[in-house]
Amino acid sequence: MSLLERTKFLLRRYRIFPKKRLGQNFMVEPSIFQCMAKYASLSRDDVVLDIGAGLGFLTCFLADKCKCVLAVESDSRLVSVLREELRDFPNVELVEGNVLKVQVSQFNKVVSIPPYYISSSLLPWLFNKNFECAVLIFQKEFANRLVASVGSEDYGWLTVVAYYHVEVELFEEIPKWMFYPQPEVSSIIVRLEPKKPPPFTLKDKVLFKQLVQALFTQRNRKVRNAVLPFIKSKHATTAENAVKLADSLPFHDKRVRELAPEDFGALANALAK
Repeated sequence: MSLLERTKFLLRRYRIFPKKRLGQNFMVEPSIFQCMAKYASLSRDDVVLDIGAGLGFLTCFLADKCKCVLAVESDSRLVSVLREELRDFPNVELVEGNVLKVQVSQFNKVVSIPPYYISSSLLPWLFNKNFECAVLIFQKEFANRLVASVGSEDYGWLTVVAYYHVEVELFEEIPKWMFYPQPEVSSIIVRLEPKKPPPFTLKDKVLFKQLVQALFTQRNRKVRNAVLPFIKSKHATTAENAVKLADSLPFHDKRVRELAPEDFGALANALAK
């Protein structure tokens, strides 16, 4: 039985209708699992996180190749399927809930096809974890934002934050027919590896992320103007003093979209208390 046939069978058996809003498109091409395992250099010593385990196909594949799989799934309907499908895999730890909110055991690698709607929240969460590498399938449009050039249309806060934390490699594009049901968007395999050490020093990583996100809401404005609301929210100061501080910042006369990641780092350090 092919994975496509198996997918349709399980969905019928458990009376599950995939929810589009939850990004439930199941991978039905097993060769992609091999590609992901290769890019992650999986070994028997690895503890691997699988986010959005779905019907368990990738989870089962990983369980045969590594020490332990942490399979996280938020949909209770699919958790019922997973409990049955994974019963013969003692090295799989099934976790029900949103990966961003539940307690997950320590892992050293991530191999996953996460729901696309959580991508922007998932990466900052992942950047705060101690891991060796992550191989994920993302929407191609989202992945392009991770490697965008300074000033380009795709360049944004995610580009800058990702640049600080990880090396990003893009691999094979995934045709839509490899999923069931087929998604409306194109997909691609992405590999992330933490940068050690980071490319520049930050006094306050939380402030850095907050600043970058705030500034990119006004990407076409000059820094001195775009940063004022942020200064007022973070510093108990008068409007006049906020303007003075904004004018004293490095790159204050550049437009937000023109700043390189290192420039955002310098700005954040200048604003760190």
